Amino acid sequence: MTEIFTTKNSQAVFQDNEKRFEEDIETYLLTKGGFTKVNQQNYDKEKAIDLDQLLQFIQETQEKSWKRYVQNYGEDAPRKLYKRLNDEVETNGLLHVLRNGISDRGAKIKIAAFKPESSLNEKVIHDYQSNRWTVTRQFSYSKENRNTLDMVLSLNGIPIVALELKNQYKNQAVDNAKKQFMYDRDSRELCFNFNKRFLVYFAVDLYEVWMTTKLAGKDTFFLPFNQGSNGAGQVGGKGNPSNPDGYATAYLWENVLQKDTLMEILQQFMHLETDSKHSKLIFPRFHQLDVVKKLVNNARVRGSGKNYLVQHSAGSGKSNSIAWLSYRLASLHNANNESVFTSVIIVTDRRVLDRQLQNTISSFDHTAGLVETIGENKNSKDLKDAINDGKKIIITTLQKFPVIYEEIDNNAGKNFAVIVDEAHSSQTGNSAKKLKAALADTEAALREYAEIEGELEEQQEDGQDKIIKELITHGQQPNLSFFAFTATPKTKTLEMFGTQQSDGTFRPFHIYSMRQAIEEGFILDVLQNYMTYKTSFKISKDVPDNPELPKSQGLQAIKRYESLHPYSLQQKTAIMIEHFRDITQHKIEGKAKAMVVTSSRLHAVKYLQEFKNYINKKGYTDMNVLVAFSGSLTLDEEEVTEVRLNKTKEGRNISEDQLKEEFHSANFNVLIVAEKYQTGFDEPLLHTMFVDKKLKGVKAVQTLSRLNRTRRGKKDTFILDFVNTAEEIQEAFQPFYEETKLNEAIDVNMIYDEKSKLRKYNIYNSQDVESIMKIYYKNGKQDEKALGRLTSSLKPIIDRYLELPEDQQYEFRVTLRNFNKWYAYIAQLARMFDKELHEEFIFTTYLIRFIPKVSKENVDLSDKIKLEFYKLEQEFEGDISLNPNTVDGTLTNINGVNTSPKPPEEDELLENIINRVNERFEGQFAEGDKVIVESIYKRAVKGNAKLKRYAQNNDAEVFEKSIFPDVFDTIAQELYMEQMTAFSKLFENKRFYDTVMQEVGRETYKDLRK
Repeated sequence: MTEIFTTKNSQAVFQDNEKRFEEDIETYLLTKGGFTKVNQQNYDKEKAIDLDQLLQFIQETQEKSWKRYVQNYGEDAPRKLYKRLNDEVETNGLLHVLRNGISDRGAKIKIAAFKPESSLNEKVIHDYQSNRWTVTRQFSYSKENRNTLDMVLSLNGIPIVALELKNQYKNQAVDNAKKQFMYDRDSRELCFNFNKRFLVYFAVDLYEVWMTTKLAGKDTFFLPFNQGSNGAGQVGGKGNPSNPDGYATAYLWENVLQKDTLMEILQQFMHLETDSKHSKLIFPRFHQLDVVKKLVNNARVRGSGKNYLVQHSAGSGKSNSIAWLSYRLASLHNANNESVFTSVIIVTDRRVLDRQLQNTISSFDHTAGLVETIGENKNSKDLKDAINDGKKIIITTLQKFPVIYEEIDNNAGKNFAVIVDEAHSSQTGNSAKKLKAALADTEAALREYAEIEGELEEQQEDGQDKIIKELITHGQQPNLSFFAFTATPKTKTLEMFGTQQSDGTFRPFHIYSMRQAIEEGFILDVLQNYMTYKTSFKISKDVPDNPELPKSQGLQAIKRYESLHPYSLQQKTAIMIEHFRDITQHKIEGKAKAMVVTSSRLHAVKYLQEFKNYINKKGYTDMNVLVAFSGSLTLDEEEVTEVRLNKTKEGRNISEDQLKEEFHSANFNVLIVAEKYQTGFDEPLLHTMFVDKKLKGVKAVQTLSRLNRTRRGKKDTFILDFVNTAEEIQEAFQPFYEETKLNEAIDVNMIYDEKSKLRKYNIYNSQDVESIMKIYYKNGKQDEKALGRLTSSLKPIIDRYLELPEDQQYEFRVTLRNFNKWYAYIAQLARMFDKELHEEFIFTTYLIRFIPKVSKENVDLSDKIKLEFYKLEQEFEGDISLNPNTVDGTLTNINGVNTSPKPPEEDELLENIINRVNERFEGQFAEGDKVIVESIYKRAVKGNAKLKRYAQNNDAEVFEKSIFPDVFDTIAQELYMEQMTAFSKLFENKRFYDTVMQEVGRETYKDLRK
């Protein structure tokens, strides 16, 4: 290597690599970036401006305004201009002045000209092209010292962008550039004053880019501005991919710092975010800038009628991305200077997004009424009026959509962009179908189906599921585009909004993965410090009789009894409080907070009582607890609500709207929740989570991700889980760690298989369907006798259903619901063009409602059982973070429905259920600790007719692993009671028990299949 670098040619290339790096960036900006080169001859270091550049821009673009200005001030006009400019900047900040200009004695002066959406106005285009973007290397900024900035980009004489360039060839990297900004640049210099001159600072080396908008000495906070290891919008980790055509960081000056993009960022991205204590300039992170530009460009070319799925991790700034996208789409024009979308409708339930969206957009555009929010205090007519009045940006909730269908006016020729915040399957259900119908472009069809819908709603008992899926809402509408944002896309979300690839898979349009967000430091890895506890307990019967109970409900009742038992709650409460005081409260500079996730409102209230009792008993004065749940419940004959339970130290009730602010304050440090604040809750001080609830899939990811927000002083998180195992949580996170994709589209023809299964029960036929359709569609309008005729026509069908054996009734109900559910879903994905199939769907919708409901017994065992033994012990502690080399985020679509529904559950004796629970949760107890068990068992199988049917309708694996174990267990228990001596070994050795069960199951299957 030494010989290579000492050759004459190599010395020419490598003799001063830092200058070479500067030269290459400068060359690109001058030749392709729209910049011109200037020296600092006219730059005033004290005023931090090249006033000549600004005056040339004003005189070229605003001749009349400048003449008036000179008339006002004469030869003193330049000095007065600077003074007025500086006054406006001091008052409103430079970003505001660049966008809005200055006013002085009736003269309005623009400081910069921005690019219009359309190219019809030649004067506006001329002004935009007259902007003077200049580049200066080794920029000397101070009269006090000789320090220089490696490169500065200025707009009309005002320094806007500062770059410090480092290179690994000279043993320096991006961290050296950061330190230079932090320790060698004095923020008291005018040019470094926040929002007075420089608006953004980039630290750059050959491989990475970091960015900040505010210099604050050692407290300066830099954010990564990298594409990701595999490129922008692709799955991967931190950093940048190699660039075969040049530097890995070339995207910065080739894509971001070129003139048009910089002007776009100043006009439509950067904004000032202010609260009571701090102000910060928001500059888009690279993935945000990239996704908005790509979505906008795609929509500009392809027009309306397309769907887009954006998988951006929690903590990635989705709220700002949505705000920027909505503003861009609202003013988007195509190549023919035509507006692409009439309105942009944002679907969200987050109030904070409403406020943030309006504040962000108002900093771009001061047009009154640009954003219309249809909140809780407004009704569906307000939403209809907003759409028909052509409001550009409309914020609403999914719940507002159903009634639009009946009231919407003709929207032919109008196109709509719908931005869905946190899209999941719930966003693709009947309410979203109703929205599609409401915004469809066929007026006659709208009226026809609105009449049907109105009549149908009157027949619904619970007021829910008001829409019947009609042909008009099938598939993607040509005047409607969905832009769906989520960190955790489900199967249906991918198929509804994802982009189908050539291999049949569905992928997001753009990705900023959880892995990349963690590696770049935007969010914390909540799986790094995970602890699980194992619960062991013994239950015994506390009544002389042995009542029969539904098996699953009995199991749930026993587990609920255990989880709510005062001793159980007290043990867990003690562990949580002592952990909080020993560990949590010392985190985040002593400001850390904790959340307790419970499984029900009753659990939350009971925990609140136990927390307060324990705190008072111990005399702790450094802890205070809040509780969060919806609605109310009755406890000890008293109605309790969240508001009644939450009080300030002064005894004042805390309203629901005030809870987040109170929890953030120093007055409270623990929040107990039940189905609330588990999604969309951003509290950076939240460090620890105690979990006493079963969490699965997306819900697990969303709940635990409440901890991942970063802030100064927050270095880690901690989770203590009483219910879930480390393996279960790891499995839940796996699909969403990098890229979530769907392996194939659903087989839409599966719905015909479901229809065939239904018909095999001979409960109804095509003639029955036709008779219901005649009533349904008669004259396009139903009379006062229609409901009576409908119920009479369904009665013979219901009678035939009731003649079936109970187990076949159950199977028919499950198959009926499967057909109805899957048709409703498939109809959103593909136009079936099958009138008969659609009518079968309408028919089954009515049939489901008229089939007698099977009542479930409310099981209360509180006076029948007792908790004899209870034990909590730590099971696991450590790091369960995912490995990118082993993660597979592929989801599998369901292209078939279980042909043999599980049998209806039978009643089991209480003692059997107790035994099962005790076997599952048995701990290490002494001989004298064993629960007294009355082993009286009901023989489960008398004759093999039902078991034979299961064997014939299922394959061997399903039969042996899913169906037979319960049957075997019941028979074994009975035989044990009859012949205890002979069968004791079966229950003393689990391995022996499992072996016998497998062998017997295998042979039984063979015999019953003969």
